[in-house]
Amino acid sequence: MRPRFVISSTLRALLVAGLALCAAPSLSGCVYRMNIQQGNYLEPRAVAQLQVGMTRSQVRYLLGTPMVPDAFDNDRWDYLYYLKRGRLSAPEQRHLIVYFKDDKVSRVDNSQVGPMPSIEQRQMDPDTAESNARSNAAS
Repeated sequence: MRPRFVISSTLRALLVAGLALCAAPSLSGCVYRMNIQQGNYLEPRAVAQLQVGMTRSQVRYLLGTPMVPDAFDNDRWDYLYYLKRGRLSAPEQRHLIVYFKDDKVSRVDNSQVGPMPSIEQRQMDPDTAESNARSNAAS
């Protein structure tokens, strides 16, 4: 008869824990992080159509209702936009402010707007998402 190789339960538990610790870093990159999009996405041509003298209803029709109404200043509408892609990229943030006087647009502050990401960049197909997940795992 051949001698059997016997492993004690303590040694077996240490072996399993060691294998789990070795495998954990390689599996952590496999987690898919979906894009987080919040706020008002403003089309660049809609922002270009915004003019001084427009009424509140015209601005609401053109840009939509602002996500965060200002409780202290009814003559200011803030349009905020936030897009976070995956887990490694820096978020994109945009901020457009419309000021009213006598219920008409008096000025627009779009110094913080910058170019909005295109629809293709905001909505990724499954193949693109899978390749992004692989590239995130590689880095």
